[in-house]
Amino acid sequence: MKDIIIFFETIPSSWRAAFLIGGLALFWSLESIVPLIKFSYHKWKHAGINIFFTLTTVLINLAFASLLYLSSQWAVNHSFGIVQWLQLPLWAEAILGLLLLDLIGAYLIHYLEHRVRWMWRFHIIHHSDPYVDTTTANRHHPIESVFRATFTILAVLIAGTPMWLVMLYQSLSVLFSQFNHANIRLPKKVDKWLSYLIVSPNMHKVHHHYRLPLTDTNYGNIFSIWDRLFGTYAFCPPQKLHYGIDTHPKEEEHSRILRLLSIPFEAYRSASPPETPEKREEKAKA
Repeated sequence: MKDIIIFFETIPSSWRAAFLIGGLALFWSLESIVPLIKFSYHKWKHAGINIFFTLTTVLINLAFASLLYLSSQWAVNHSFGIVQWLQLPLWAEAILGLLLLDLIGAYLIHYLEHRVRWMWRFHIIHHSDPYVDTTTANRHHPIESVFRATFTILAVLIAGTPMWLVMLYQSLSVLFSQFNHANIRLPKKVDKWLSYLIVSPNMHKVHHHYRLPLTDTNYGNIFSIWDRLFGTYAFCPPQKLHYGIDTHPKEEEHSRILRLLSIPFEAYRSASPPETPEKREEKAKA
């Protein structure tokens, strides 16, 4: 345990980059070997859009890095926060800290982005992706990245987590997000059993269905217990899902960077469901 603490207390930027790039490379490769859905798309072009937003997310996180560090140091120095107050054994502190950071820094902000209309405008960019794969994980509008960085800092203050635990959480968060967005097929039983503790690929894909009520379910990132505990868990077989968002179904609305950046500032529109393969077949028969 001490080795883990020392490693994450002094983790260099190169290792943090390795978690991001290594995770993408791993799950990108697995998508080609055991795909959940065989998409008909230009994978590199699709990835380029999402990597652009990954880079903006990285830049936003770097801008907040000092504030994140100072928040953690202040909490530890002033014995502030749940972890500091309870004085648990180190292993229990690590588990509780990860749970609290995931609850506030991932589940809560994600839930709010679906409930607060002006926040949802920015979160739409993430949901507009009609080809959900591992690169979708960090497809966030820069303003949404600010929301998430702010709530991570809030989580650190409430939890009172030391910096090594914050770094461990952020590393796990990146990997789990890439994992549960990845277009990979796991054995059904494996995916099901995983989903009792962590957010599995099939569990998270439900959240990316193009219309309500499934869009407003399965908000978790690392731990699946929050959705089960707060009644936001849902399941639907992957073959019945259709990715994207019904308010922005057109290709030019989800595959052009400048268009995606401008969507949150446009007038809100009512839902206009995308033309699914089933609808195209119905039109052809008519």
